[in-house]
Amino acid sequence: MKKLKAKIEQTPSIIPMPLFMKIKEAIREKILDGTYSAHDKLPSERELTELFKVSRITVRQALADLQREGLIFKINGKGTFVTKPKASLDGSKLRGFGEAMSALGYESFSKLLSVRDIQATQQVAKNLSIPRESLVKKIQRLRYLNRSPISLDITYFQPHIGQLVATADLERCDIFSILENECGITLGDARVNIEAVLSDEKMSGLLNVEEGTPILHIERTILDNGKKPVLYENLFYRGDAFKYSIAIERENQPLSKIDSSGEIT
Repeated sequence: MKKLKAKIEQTPSIIPMPLFMKIKEAIREKILDGTYSAHDKLPSERELTELFKVSRITVRQALADLQREGLIFKINGKGTFVTKPKASLDGSKLRGFGEAMSALGYESFSKLLSVRDIQATQQVAKNLSIPRESLVKKIQRLRYLNRSPISLDITYFQPHIGQLVATADLERCDIFSILENECGITLGDARVNIEAVLSDEKMSGLLNVEEGTPILHIERTILDNGKKPVLYENLFYRGDAFKYSIAIERENQPLSKIDSSGEIT
């Protein structure tokens, strides 16, 4: 409680910030830096009112903003609690998971599960534009966010690219970074499909969820700047810890006109 009050008192501001905003930002920072962990109970409205010497209305404004941002939730009769924050990946930009999470201030790393050569299935061959049963490199990794498992990544590479990637540090480096910096490949864009699936026994064990838990499945083919497939991957994310954000613009449509007869043209 004292640390929370001290945080408000040392918050610099050139333009005076409303008091409820200062309280909100102080609580928000303590949530993001881990002082308040997921499902921790926050001080009561009365305790916050006494701590900051403000009205209850001011405290409620701060808490209402935090709730709208999804950082806290209320249970009638029990109090206000910290939510489990979801990591968000901007789907409108082609970025590696580690690269994207690092930019948001999260700690991420991978555990390498397997690297092996297999014959391409029909689906893999189609997405890599190679003959069926061609030899491909299959790499499986368990991705961690803030030291908790968040996704199972299964990636298939064109044979010549897979050999180069397999020799790199796959536990500490993003595959995109390896492709660009060590393989000299310029990445272009991606084809993406998203669906919900239920976790099976193996996936549940790896992701530390109950069997049958909803999982976000992202199927993605990455192309180079010449539109040639570089890799094909299936990413299975915990639905309770991850969200995929996409900004979409409406395509301009010609306006319909009504002629003198009342017909739409």
